[in-house]
Amino acid sequence: MVRFFALVLSLILALEARAEPLVPSESSFWKSEVQNGILPPVADRLPLDPLVVDLEAKGRSFGEQGGTLRTLVSRSKDVRQMVVYGYARLVGYDHDYGLYPDILRDIEVEEGRKFTLHLRKGHRWSDGHPFTSEDFRYYWEHVALNRELNPAGPPQSMFVDGVLADVSFPDAHTVVIEWPRPNPQFLPRLAQASPLYVYRPAHYLKQFHAEFTDPKTLRRTIKKARMRSWAPLHNARDNMYKFDNPDLPTLQPWMNASGTKSSRRVFVRNPYYHRIDKRGVQLPYIDVVQMTVVGGGLIAAKANAGEVDLQARGLDFPDISILKKGETDGAGYRTLLWANGAANQIAIYPNLNFADPVWRDVIRDVRFRRALSLGIDRRMINRALYFGLAKEGGMTALAKSPLFDPANLFKWSIYYPAKANALLDEMGLTERTPAGIRRLPDGRPMEFVIETAGERQEVENALAIVTDTWREIGIKLIMRPLDRDILRNRVYSGLSMAAVWYGWDNGLPQPYTPPEYLAPTHQEFFAWPKWGQYYQTGGTVGEAPDMPAAERLMELSYGWDQTEDPERRAEIWRVMLTIHAEQQFGIGILAEAPQPIVVSERLRNVPEEAKWAWDPGAHFGIHRIDEFYYEDAFQQLTQ
Repeated sequence: MVRFFALVLSLILALEARAEPLVPSESSFWKSEVQNGILPPVADRLPLDPLVVDLEAKGRSFGEQGGTLRTLVSRSKDVRQMVVYGYARLVGYDHDYGLYPDILRDIEVEEGRKFTLHLRKGHRWSDGHPFTSEDFRYYWEHVALNRELNPAGPPQSMFVDGVLADVSFPDAHTVVIEWPRPNPQFLPRLAQASPLYVYRPAHYLKQFHAEFTDPKTLRRTIKKARMRSWAPLHNARDNMYKFDNPDLPTLQPWMNASGTKSSRRVFVRNPYYHRIDKRGVQLPYIDVVQMTVVGGGLIAAKANAGEVDLQARGLDFPDISILKKGETDGAGYRTLLWANGAANQIAIYPNLNFADPVWRDVIRDVRFRRALSLGIDRRMINRALYFGLAKEGGMTALAKSPLFDPANLFKWSIYYPAKANALLDEMGLTERTPAGIRRLPDGRPMEFVIETAGERQEVENALAIVTDTWREIGIKLIMRPLDRDILRNRVYSGLSMAAVWYGWDNGLPQPYTPPEYLAPTHQEFFAWPKWGQYYQTGGTVGEAPDMPAAERLMELSYGWDQTEDPERRAEIWRVMLTIHAEQQFGIGILAEAPQPIVVSERLRNVPEEAKWAWDPGAHFGIHRIDEFYYEDAFQQLTQ
């Protein structure tokens, strides 16, 4: 741990060291506001000790401010991608996946259990209000511990072995969070794509909190917002990750400037952003991000027509041919192929918490899940959809991870319909309909319903091939496309029999990577949503794991938390990966298909080769989109 933070300190010194004081330069975007006295000069908007970035030391070039970046999303809720891509975090991952202080000036860790957070003096929210330890105090004492706002109590991330963190605020720029035992997952959770927020803009949210606002004034606000009480009103305004409240101050590089809910959202540069380059130019370089909501099926076509400047979301491997054609037709972009960091491109998750008791018993029998996996012709899918360029096999660590074991990749994942039929017969599922479909113990035909988000054509195409091969083992696959939010809600409530999604977000784990997502600690793993809910809520919601393999995974995850020995942690990882390969909780199909990235020919500092990953990495976030810039950027002025 000491060696880890020595590396962090060296990175900070490399970023912030400079021979002489910088003289920050004012952006043309805010120039008129400064001249009219609406905003203070940039030197007064920056922290006293901003994060100074030496782009040349990182192999990048210095840029100029200006320009509008166009990108597309398929749902209005995806404005949250601005928080993902912007990637301003208390601590974040660098390009080599090491952790470093970002919003924080520094962080001290003692014995892996006591975390002292040092804030930057003079740092301000996007509305100019000081960002201090009071924002942490407000979150902890008046949000996390308030039963009306959080009936289930503080997030489980703030507990270690059932003991809640002790949080104190020695001064305006220091916060101390500590536990009796080490918490190795605390810093990674602060750096996630969807991070653990342990602070809030107190000055803004207090107007919606019963402890701080005049009751009559608050009642009028509640009535105007058409809410039933102050708690849901506060929660609706407190949406730092959703990013859909333009009034909520932010620390991200861009702030939401969209006054109405239209299909086109606009985000403008944060005048108080805490990062500058070594020349004194405040980041982000790009002034405006324009995010347009379109149908998912239109993203590749619009990218092909040159209507985006940076796009990856909504694009998949099958789109590469049409993207390459637009590139050669002079649409003004280039198509990069980044490595995909997800453990699997397409994975089927039988729901072990499915509400139907008959189906649940069948799904919980490991022989059934193994038969499903053995009944998938991965080579046919690979050739038909990925030109044979993806890697066939089950869901496990990718080949570039030190934890990769080829035995796990191929365990129960070779097309073998005879063996699959034998396993199902062994289960006693021998009765069939006249059409050859096996019957459940209660006589119903085995119609296995897999629900999808309906956003990726290759998923539907892959399941169409699986439909044919599963007929050979007597199972009828029924595919049901749904809206993503509806799909998740059905899975979480136990109404979905099975769902298809990506594999684990992090397919390249290291021994120091917390293995929590291999244990039933998150409802987002579609195989065990209710077990995840049980852990996430401290037992107030969901169900306790009641399968030996799942209980063993929980023990192993706990054991990883209790040791700092790298060899012991690596061994725990290997055991957990082996259990997943044996149990087929998530049935992987293909992995490592490249992710197409469309980049304007004028956009600079976008890496030619990189990894596209949700966690860790936050997609574009880890590559610091605030450092991207346009060649000959248009210098715009605000109105």
